[in-house]
Amino acid sequence: MTLMNLLASRSSRMKASEIRELLKLLDQPDIISFAGGIPDPALFPAEAIRDAYASVLGGGEAGAALQYQVSEGYLPLRRWLAGQMGKLGVACDEANVFITSGSQQALDYLGKLFLSPGDTALVTWPTYLGALQAFNAYEPRYDRLTVEGGNMTPAAYHAAAAANGGKVKFAYLVPDFANPTGQTLNRKQREAVLDLAGELDIAVIEDAAYRALRYDGEGVPPILALDCARSGSIDKARTLYCGSFSKILSPGMRVGWVCAPRHIVEKLVLMKQASDLHSPSINQVVMHRVAEAVFDGQVEKLIGAYRERRDGLLAALEANMPEGVSWSRPEGGMFVWATLPEGADATALLARAVKEARVAFVPGSAFFADATGRNTLRLSFTLADRRAVSEGIPRLAAILKG
Repeated sequence: MTLMNLLASRSSRMKASEIRELLKLLDQPDIISFAGGIPDPALFPAEAIRDAYASVLGGGEAGAALQYQVSEGYLPLRRWLAGQMGKLGVACDEANVFITSGSQQALDYLGKLFLSPGDTALVTWPTYLGALQAFNAYEPRYDRLTVEGGNMTPAAYHAAAAANGGKVKFAYLVPDFANPTGQTLNRKQREAVLDLAGELDIAVIEDAAYRALRYDGEGVPPILALDCARSGSIDKARTLYCGSFSKILSPGMRVGWVCAPRHIVEKLVLMKQASDLHSPSINQVVMHRVAEAVFDGQVEKLIGAYRERRDGLLAALEANMPEGVSWSRPEGGMFVWATLPEGADATALLARAVKEARVAFVPGSAFFADATGRNTLRLSFTLADRRAVSEGIPRLAAILKG
């Protein structure tokens, strides 16, 4: 007998992340990596975080910071986040904000809340790999979310879902500087998503992990803000907004949040109680102090640094890539999405690039629910300093030309 015979059917859908495996390459000093979509640790507000921990532990908040916390999350942090959402056009209060252990936990909880085996999740093609991993455990079927110009009608979506024995439950997307494509939806496209969700009577999961990192152009209201304007209030909205401090202040502290109607927050709280009770109290207390003190300044610092790195990567691609290779030109975020000539295989290219050129990236097929997109790849520029770009991109281009 082996325990493998006893595993739940959902375990067969749990796959290792190609990105997590690629992150191991970062430990090899001679690898030039455009793979991991991670912030630059040299830009973390380490001094502010250190001082906040010292102040909390050395003062009157130590007991509360080291004690159990309510499952909803630290009240002052939730109030601060409600204020931030208000600035984005979402009128809400702390009862609409739920703290998670990173936004990845939010995706897991929302998958658990909405998906029964055989239900359908609408996702972009490609989409964030971590979302697919979070949802996969709940055994959904995926269908393609097209923000405009698609040929799928609401009736066709319903029929396809019913044929699989389930219902369409939600649309998931990253509307600002998407992972992996860097694409940003304009207002018309966001309104189209809400139109479709209304016709299907489904939820919208808005992953806003990169929203603050805008380098060019005018900001677009969050889908949740547009939804609130339509419905009259957040508690009547269908959009669930997932935010994170990971890209701005610190991924290691694992503090994310969901802003949603109260009846959804109440369900998420029950899940939290059954899962890990609450996110670490001290991290929430410290995050509140740091966010109040440095958030806006930290955003400005990151925008200055990452804009320069994005521009350097785009210039290097323009100067070196052979004919037939195209790429996105994102207005913000962390990623450039490249498309190779039809028939090319980015996974095979990665093996050659690592072996022959000591350059790493993420093959694009990892981001497709059906594992297509073999001729695409994702390049992250947040850790790509001038040396990495000036050496790495010509090496990668040389393999493509060879």
